[in-house]
Amino acid sequence: MKTIALFFLSIPLLLFPNTQKQPSKIKEVTVYLSGAQITRTAECHLNEGSNEVIFAGLSHKIDESSIQISGLNAVSILSIAYNINYLEKSESNPMVKEWEDKIKTLEHKIALLKNTILGLEEEEKVITSNRLVNSDSQTLDLEQVKRVSQYYRERITAIKNEIFKSNLNINETNLEIIALQKQLVEANSAPEEEQGEISIKFDAPIATNLNLTLTYLVEDAGWVPNYDIKSTGLNAPLNLAYKANVYQKTGQDWNNVKMVLSTESPNYNIAKPNLEAKYLNFVSSYQRRYSPAAKKKGYAFNPNVKKVVGTITDESGQPLPGVNVVIKGSSHGTTTDFDGNYSLDVPYGQELTYSYIGMVPQELPIYSSIMNVDMEEDAAMLEEVVVTGYGEDISRTLQGKAAGVSIRGYSSVSGSIANSRVQYQPPAPLYIVDGIPMTNFSEGDLDENEIQDIEILKGANAGAIYGNQGSNGVVIITTKKSHIKEGATKTAFEIKKTYSIKSDGDITAIEINTFKMPASYEYFAAPVINENVFLTASFKDWEQHQLLPGEANIYFEGTYAGKTVLDPYTTKKEMVLSLGIDNNITVSRQQDRNFKSKSFTGSNRILDRTYNLEVKNNKNVAVTLKLMDRIPMSQDKEIKVDDVVTNNASYDDQKGLLTWSLALTPQESKKENFSFQVKYPRGRYISL
Repeated sequence: MKTIALFFLSIPLLLFPNTQKQPSKIKEVTVYLSGAQITRTAECHLNEGSNEVIFAGLSHKIDESSIQISGLNAVSILSIAYNINYLEKSESNPMVKEWEDKIKTLEHKIALLKNTILGLEEEEKVITSNRLVNSDSQTLDLEQVKRVSQYYRERITAIKNEIFKSNLNINETNLEIIALQKQLVEANSAPEEEQGEISIKFDAPIATNLNLTLTYLVEDAGWVPNYDIKSTGLNAPLNLAYKANVYQKTGQDWNNVKMVLSTESPNYNIAKPNLEAKYLNFVSSYQRRYSPAAKKKGYAFNPNVKKVVGTITDESGQPLPGVNVVIKGSSHGTTTDFDGNYSLDVPYGQELTYSYIGMVPQELPIYSSIMNVDMEEDAAMLEEVVVTGYGEDISRTLQGKAAGVSIRGYSSVSGSIANSRVQYQPPAPLYIVDGIPMTNFSEGDLDENEIQDIEILKGANAGAIYGNQGSNGVVIITTKKSHIKEGATKTAFEIKKTYSIKSDGDITAIEINTFKMPASYEYFAAPVINENVFLTASFKDWEQHQLLPGEANIYFEGTYAGKTVLDPYTTKKEMVLSLGIDNNITVSRQQDRNFKSKSFTGSNRILDRTYNLEVKNNKNVAVTLKLMDRIPMSQDKEIKVDDVVTNNASYDDQKGLLTWSLALTPQESKKENFSFQVKYPRGRYISL
């Protein structure tokens, strides 16, 4: 009987294992560009057999598949489960109780002040009533009248002053109460966060104590690079402070924890691509002839950006007006102005899309409040475009604008609308492989795995280098000379100091490191694009510091110069920063009006252009300045650029760029000029 009794007593232990709620503490947080890994520690006692341990009070944004536990010794894990506890809410803001107590104290203070005012008002009534009674019942001599009057005046004045001061005190206290009530409303309006719980069932061969380490990934956290770049003068190095703006809304505060900042973001899908055979076939003329490979992602979303400004340019640096800038997945957007500038509020969304006719669309995470974009021409243009226009004007305007373009349509009565169809029959471009022109080259002649880089030149750039051979465009292919093996996939910054970061989304600035960067300074002006003179600083060897794209605050000679973007992903050998505009150096660019120039010869129109540049140093110190301009390059064999006179400029005839290196003494002015001639068919139009 005793054996049977003991068996039945042991049934609950077999069916219901020992269950305990185990407190844990955050020991370390590794913050990625997007997301974070939490490391918790806990001391746990397990009985022999089956034990269930519940780690409560965790974030409700845990990635269940990322949960790991270590420190098991001989104990094995039977199961792990992650659940959300909707009944137990996170602790409210610890300041709420303090604010509520403060409001009660202030309300008590107001009540006492109001009682004081009532007492003073009653005293005033008594004095007033007594004065009236005395004046009616007896006759007072002059001295008595004076004494009584003085008393009434002094006391009534004192009463009025005390009532006035008490009312002022009440008003000030009410304002303080209103401020605290607003703070309470904000705190109480924040949704209460439910709690995450991790339940782990252990099987212990013997009773034991464990020092467990629990790790998992959470969402709604990350860090954004930020820089302070300071220079004390033209001969001083740059002081670069590399900082991280850390944020988190995981539902749990991080209190006095060790911080590790990682330059990677965990990828939930890291499966390698599966490459299959490709079979060629005829396709619609509207289809792209190739699909670009997926590119590496380098920019991280910055949730603290609420407004983005920037400038959109083409490959030559010219501003692009009319570019559509839209928050991805929405209709909220804007377009660039005549100077290629845009400004867009971004109250939601994580990416911006940039689109423009004839340019490759781009999508970028909202990584900075300044996002300048260089757009590339679309190499896979549509091969047929339908245009609606006005009669022959369309034909005259488009005919001959590009090689391979022909017009079909019908004329109509003057002023009525005509339909025209523009057909584009792409001529074969010139292919250059490792510097050697290739004839009869096809896209499939090279193994794609051997291609290091492909560059497409059009228009002026192609014609300047390859002449008439490049009139249909040039495809420059560089093959790989070696295969690169990458090492570690990330860089981690271990921060020595512990930090506390609340789960409210606010930024906590953490300094990663500071560097001294030897720099060279130079004034720069390109009046054909911008009539301001810029002071620039350039430095090398930036790669060793593992810099990431981010905003940079520029300080020069103790003064805040402005904000720029430091983008190592678009920098090659030397990083150049603009330190601001110097208004004490002026530059002007004027076209020389040569009305005696011959306008026509035969069937051609001739344009003579001369430009005069003037730079003046209004400073009291000598400066050196790099001045740049350009001569247009022809993209059509019918457009000829001749009689180029560069005078004192250094001339890059492949790009048409002119450069002057000027040394100016204090208050000195210098003038430079250049000229060229353009010939093109009469009745056609070009843009200079």
